[in-house]
Amino acid sequence: MAEQEPSEQRREHRQRVLKGASILTGISNSEVKCTIRNMHKNGAELKVSIDAHVPQEFLLYVPVDGIGYEATVRWRKQDRIGVQFTGTRPKPSWHYG
Repeated sequence: MAEQEPSEQRREHRQRVLKGASILTGISNSEVKCTIRNMHKNGAELKVSIDAHVPQEFLLYVPVDGIGYEATVRWRKQDRIGVQFTGTRPKPSWHYG
């Protein structure tokens, strides 16, 4: 997948936020901590560790919202990832947060 600058693909204005979240993959109940930098109803920009393994599709659990967003990666650039939301799910029972 070719990297594209976020501004090239952005269709909606994203509200700046600073929320802690977890990328949940279900592979051995894997979790990657991240920070949501900005967000709108259809997607978000995440900040992750530069060496974090983030799959193409995952559940983004946001404890402060109590929502799990089904997410698909749209772009990646260093420690930032842009995702599109494709739906919501309850928090998995195995996640402690």
